[in-house]
Amino acid sequence: MLDDWRQPAPGVVRVESGGDVMLYDPYLAGNLTADWFEPARWRASGAVTGTARGRGETVFFEAGGHEFALRHCRRGGLVAKFVHDRYFCPTESVARPLQEFLLTHRLWRHGLPVAPAAGVRLQRRNLWCRGDLLTRRIAGAQTLAERLVQGPVEVPVWIAVGRMLGRFHGVGLCHADLNAHNVLFDAHGAAHLIDFDRGTVRARGLWCDANLVRLRRSILKICDAVPAPRFNETLWAALLAGYRDAAANEAAAGTA
Repeated sequence: MLDDWRQPAPGVVRVESGGDVMLYDPYLAGNLTADWFEPARWRASGAVTGTARGRGETVFFEAGGHEFALRHCRRGGLVAKFVHDRYFCPTESVARPLQEFLLTHRLWRHGLPVAPAAGVRLQRRNLWCRGDLLTRRIAGAQTLAERLVQGPVEVPVWIAVGRMLGRFHGVGLCHADLNAHNVLFDAHGAAHLIDFDRGTVRARGLWCDANLVRLRRSILKICDAVPAPRFNETLWAALLAGYRDAAANEAAAGTA
C-alpha cells in the first residue's frame, strides 16, 4: 500500500496568505509565486503553447525549460450547474483539489507513471474553496481514446496498458473515473494514467474489477462509434494478462 498520501511529501513547500493556500514541489517547478496559477500571466508573456477543453480550460505553457499544464478545477455532473468550480471544505484537508495534488504527487514519488503534480492553489472563502492544479505536461501525449479512433491498437500496447494499470492497483490506487481518455501514451509510447480527482488508496478488493469494467465500457463506447472493428476479446485478454502480472509484482514489492 502507498504511504500516507493525505500528508505532503517531504520537500513540499506550503505558503499561506489570507484565505489562500499554495503547496508546491520546488524540484518540479522551482520557487512558485501565486501568479503561476493565473493564465493571464502566461498569455501576456507569450509562454502559452496550447489549450485543451474538459470540464474547463487547461492552459499549457513553458517555464524554466519545462512545459506545464494549468487546470482550474471544476465540478462535474449535475452539481456543476449550481456550484461550477466551488468545493465544500469546512477544513483544508478535505478540499478535493488539495487531495488530488497530494495523491498525484505521492504516486509520482512512488515511481508510477503520472503527470507529476507540481503545485496546487486553494482559495478558501468561509466553508467553500476554489482550486487550481499545476502539473508537468507529458511530452507528445496522446490518449487511448484518440488512438482507438485513429485505427487498431496492437496487442503489445494492450499488454502495456494492463501492466500500467496493474501497477496502480498493486499499490491500492482506486481511480474514480478510469476511462480511455485518462490513459495517455507519451512520445515514446509509454502508458500513463491521469486525473486522480476523488481517487483513493485502499486494500485490494472488488473495486479493482469495477475499475476495469468501467474502462472496458469506455473502450466499447468509443469503438462503437467508429466504422471498422477496433476491439475484441483477444485484445481485452492481452490487457488482463499484463494487468495480472504487474499487479502481483507491485503487491509483492510492497510487502518485501
